[in-house]
Amino acid sequence: MPSPHDPYVRVRGAREHNLQDVNVDIPRDTLTVFTGVSGSGKSSLAFGTIYAEAQRRYFESVAPYARRLIHQVGAPAVGEITGLPPAVSLEQRRSAPGARSSVGTVTTLSNSLRMLFSRAGEYPAGAERLDSDAFSPNTAAGACPECHGLGRIHRTDEELLVPDPSLSIREGAIAAWPGAWQGKNLRDVLDTLGYDVDRPWRELAAKDREWILFTDEQPVVTVHPVRDAGRIQRPYQGTYMSARRYVLHTFADTKSRTLRAKAERFLKSVPCPVCGGSRLRPEAMAVTFAGRTIAELAALPLSALAEVLTGAGAGGEETARVLTGDLLARIGTVTELGLGYLSLDRTAPTLSSGELQRLRLATQLRSGLFGVVYVLDEPSAGLHPADTESLLGVLGRLKEAGNSVFVVEHQMDVVRRADWLVDVGPLAGEHGGRVLHSGPPEGLAEVPESATRRFLFPSEDEPEPVRETRTPSGWIRLSGVERHNVRGVDASFPLGVFTAVTGVSGSGKSTLVGQVLAGVLADREAGEEAAGAGEQFCASASGLEAVDRLVQVDQKPIGRTPRSNLATYTGLFDTVRKLFARTETARERGYTAGRFSFNVSGGRCETCQGEGFVSVELLFLPSTYAPCPDCHGARYNPETLEVTLRGLTVAQVLDLTVESAADFFSGTPAAERALTTLLDVGLGYLRLGQPATELSGGEAQRIKLASELQRTRRGHTLYLLDEPTTGLHPADVEVLMRQLHGLVDAHNTVVVVEHDMAVVAGADHVIDLGPGGGDRGGRIVATGTPQEVARSAESRTAPYLAKTLGS
Repeated sequence: MPSPHDPYVRVRGAREHNLQDVNVDIPRDTLTVFTGVSGSGKSSLAFGTIYAEAQRRYFESVAPYARRLIHQVGAPAVGEITGLPPAVSLEQRRSAPGARSSVGTVTTLSNSLRMLFSRAGEYPAGAERLDSDAFSPNTAAGACPECHGLGRIHRTDEELLVPDPSLSIREGAIAAWPGAWQGKNLRDVLDTLGYDVDRPWRELAAKDREWILFTDEQPVVTVHPVRDAGRIQRPYQGTYMSARRYVLHTFADTKSRTLRAKAERFLKSVPCPVCGGSRLRPEAMAVTFAGRTIAELAALPLSALAEVLTGAGAGGEETARVLTGDLLARIGTVTELGLGYLSLDRTAPTLSSGELQRLRLATQLRSGLFGVVYVLDEPSAGLHPADTESLLGVLGRLKEAGNSVFVVEHQMDVVRRADWLVDVGPLAGEHGGRVLHSGPPEGLAEVPESATRRFLFPSEDEPEPVRETRTPSGWIRLSGVERHNVRGVDASFPLGVFTAVTGVSGSGKSTLVGQVLAGVLADREAGEEAAGAGEQFCASASGLEAVDRLVQVDQKPIGRTPRSNLATYTGLFDTVRKLFARTETARERGYTAGRFSFNVSGGRCETCQGEGFVSVELLFLPSTYAPCPDCHGARYNPETLEVTLRGLTVAQVLDLTVESAADFFSGTPAAERALTTLLDVGLGYLRLGQPATELSGGEAQRIKLASELQRTRRGHTLYLLDEPTTGLHPADVEVLMRQLHGLVDAHNTVVVVEHDMAVVAGADHVIDLGPGGGDRGGRIVATGTPQEVARSAESRTAPYLAKTLGS
């Protein structure tokens, strides 16, 4: 029996996911790093077992009524855990925050700034002092009444509504109007009202065009339809609705994603004319601090905001000094984590998952908690090596405050600084789930089966193979790029080679590649008549004609619900359902491929609607989810599960890992192609039916890449990837890089935004942005081969790249 003062968290019999009855002891008050290849079970141990059990124990101490308000996870599959303190989880959240969520609200810095304006702001003569809520665009007291605190409104104009004025109304001049009967009705109503629907739009009187498009009147008239093909059509009462009214109504109220997307094409988002985009009422905007409004201060990068507050608080009143001091301390933690380029009004949906996690980490550091376990999910994700030192400093301070810090991590610089290392493996899925080492990091050198070992202790006897640098087949040249903090930049991207775009967080990498380069290429693919989403951000672009196709692979989820999964996204499930429909039993019963879908009625279990679980209502307790009592999680009804393919039901096939499925479907070309590409990008450990909501951003990106790889490629394709190595163990990075370099060898172009210096060192060409983030970035500071960039005196990437190259 462990003593009450046992300094270890002791886990016994952990069986969550692929963990194989794991026993492990981890000392408290340490920085402990969990390592292992993707899918090895490290997150199942850190989050699925240790954190989940800490959360379960906390919930048991909470009153039943309060428990109803908190989302709970189930009890983990573990025998016993002792010595476990309360835990705080900081995961890489995959759900998108709302548009009203911002850097200020995530860090609570907005609250402090509003308090500063309320208590120490400079008010106009005779103005009443405002409560802090009056400075928030998210409250009724502060929000601009015109845009409801959003800062922008949707507008339309004649050019958008009538793209071709040479057409008559009957010929479809008003492109924004609906099709079919509804559009014909509006034309007939206009005709009845006396407007000429057969005359070219541009020839109509200006006042008539204005009324037709923008009137708020809704006259009702008796329409006598023209007899059509001998059919008798009775007169009816028709109501007119202007094009603007129809578009705004559809955009605001329709439940159809297609109709909303169509309506959005005829709208443009413009700053609110009342508040000018500030989102606040005039009373709040009349108050200043250091000569600036709260909206002006919120728009500054945090590093610049700190400078303003330092100057303003130095000689001010006591209230101003106290409040600015608190704000500066909070901002200091955020800038220490390399996020000084962000502004308080930067909306949360525009932040990466790594940026969001570091903002929450900064907030935790100020909370003053001690004696807890912080469980972090790859805090170095999206961090330039220059910022990793700051991260380690913050993690060290959390530990020094009397906490235990458990980190799931792939970045070897973080692993080397750990007090304790738990390496899980040796491989992924069913070939992993064992603790190979639990102890000081240097002990891993004695564990030959560890996939982490050779990266933590690189052997000088095995130098990296030197690959010959490829010669570009051409160039895409962008001149005068103007977007966000990238100002007046000329950028050249070589074709037919592998290019890495580097720079500290916020230096403009994703803006240049993901928005400008991708936008320019997308415009060209869409044709000249398309709105120039990319060309509006650069003065000119050349060399585009050499690219036949653009493939942009990002880390957005492959689906928003558990009904979307690996098999459905890649198209593999179509093949699986057809194979089941061809079985003897299915043919005898007349089952088609549709019978084997869990998304439509027929073959699915109707009790759970094909979801595999049901919501259980409990008296005085929150609803909980339990396996469906009828199908027990299989998703299908008993009749469907009577059909087997080589001894497996469709539910059992969905439960196979990609690796197992590759063996099972060997000899079926359509299935083999999809499964081979998934294996090639290192996803052999995922289950075919794994819900999209359980996949990380890195896994989603590799699934998208695998879907592209299985397609028949024609012509020169340019692949754009945003940090493809996020969430990948170095061993998995090697697998992915082989695929990407294979694409280049097949005469395509690959451009990656990347922080992993091993990937950058293997590139043919490097474009380094910086030198800093935000206003201090946005310039190209070095370009050339990795060796050339490594010698740059101005580049912050250079010393880390030189170290990786061994130069």
